[in-house]
Amino acid sequence: MSNRRLIVDSGYVAADIDGAKPLVEVPAIRQLLREPYPYLHSILAMIVRCLDVVSVAAGTMAADWFEKSHMLHSGGTETDAADLVAVIVFCLFPKKSKLLAFPKIRRGKAQIRYLITPVLAGCFAHACLSAILVSDGVASLKMAAVWMLCVCAAVFIERSMLTFCLHQPAIVARLRRRVAIVGTGGVATDLVCRLRSDAGQAYSLFGQFEDAAYCESGQKLDGTLDDLIHRSRREALHAIILAFPETGDAEARVRAVAVALKPVLSDIYVTPNLVSGFDRVLPCEFLGENAVFVIQRRPLSDVQLVEKTIVDFILAFCVSFFLLPFLLGVALAIKCDSKGPVFFRQPRIGKNGKEFMVYKFRSMHTHMSDLMAERQTSRDDPRVTRVGKWLRRLSIDEVPQLLNVLKGEMSLVGPRPHAPHTRAGGLLLNDALAEYVLRYHVKPGITGWAQINGARGELVTIDDLKKRVAYDLDYIRRWSLVFDFRIMILTIVREVFSRHAF
Repeated sequence: MSNRRLIVDSGYVAADIDGAKPLVEVPAIRQLLREPYPYLHSILAMIVRCLDVVSVAAGTMAADWFEKSHMLHSGGTETDAADLVAVIVFCLFPKKSKLLAFPKIRRGKAQIRYLITPVLAGCFAHACLSAILVSDGVASLKMAAVWMLCVCAAVFIERSMLTFCLHQPAIVARLRRRVAIVGTGGVATDLVCRLRSDAGQAYSLFGQFEDAAYCESGQKLDGTLDDLIHRSRREALHAIILAFPETGDAEARVRAVAVALKPVLSDIYVTPNLVSGFDRVLPCEFLGENAVFVIQRRPLSDVQLVEKTIVDFILAFCVSFFLLPFLLGVALAIKCDSKGPVFFRQPRIGKNGKEFMVYKFRSMHTHMSDLMAERQTSRDDPRVTRVGKWLRRLSIDEVPQLLNVLKGEMSLVGPRPHAPHTRAGGLLLNDALAEYVLRYHVKPGITGWAQINGARGELVTIDDLKKRVAYDLDYIRRWSLVFDFRIMILTIVREVFSRHAF
């Protein structure tokens, strides 16, 4: 059977699929989410691991104080070494990550199962090393027992506070995965009922939606696909499940809906009843206790987003602080050169298609400024001021976007944001190239992979846009902090005096 393409290949979306039987035997879809099933929230798991390390370190210091105050040891470096080794053993000892899944982590039994083995391993290591170093078996056992008791007390206090926080409605609402159902019929209705009955657990219903062409009168839905896209830009959405009835055009509907939902920053799944003819190329994951198939993933994980946000904020703050005298000089030059404000604010389209106001040093005469960017800046543009010409050539006009980074609207590195009315080849960018909307899956950046490879300046033709989008999608696929630092360094080396800047 010939290959078929499910959706446009974006680099992290499932693509070529042939007609073999699926490799995985999946249970009936009506079993999906039958029981409240936990999922591993990466940020929560990272926080809990850090809190455990801090608690064990605090318990170790309390044990050391108790031992010295009660003369269980003389306070030499030998016992300090035993304390350090015990903490290291606790941190490095293999643990069952599944026990940190939400909401299982709130249960006392799961917490004890997660902690008891590494604590005992740390206690054993403490007893063995202190017996070797101190040469007193009874004293070493006492010190190990004190260490374990103090650590258990510290961890108990930490986990009690954590459990209390994880039962607060505001925190539970942020931890639960919000899932949207696209489709009608028995499968979709069953999923909606399961999600609605999962109150207080791991999943919640974002809404039930359907393609406008398949909506029937009298159906109780939360909107069409357009409503889903617009609402996802205002509210958090983690997953979308396509659950259509099993009809002859089901595969075509999956393909069409997947393409329509590409702008949405969400994982997109399809129920097993709709993929019986697809090959193993389509990834399989678990939502609830059973399998669903993935047709789109978010490009960056929660942990990666946190890493990128922290680095962006720290670097933006430091650069802003050290450049402040220089920026004040630039502002003075702009005021002396022409009338008008120092900053130029313009609407741009950012992550998930949300609009925001970008800050730039004003480089044009105020009365000639184009707020909506209906006309792109060209070489030797008469609207550009004398100072503005040099600001643009040296890319200094972009520096105020550090304020957007500090506000969380932009990143230091990412696809460059465009104004809503920007055109290429006479067409709006969204209409000119279908893959353009995939750039909205990450925050826009002050600089990017496209810019340092020469894909910057005026967008004249569709080919200009294709080249820029290709670099942007390549950046999204390859993202890492090291890659970001490489782009920032290359920006300074290549782009300050770029011939493409005007």
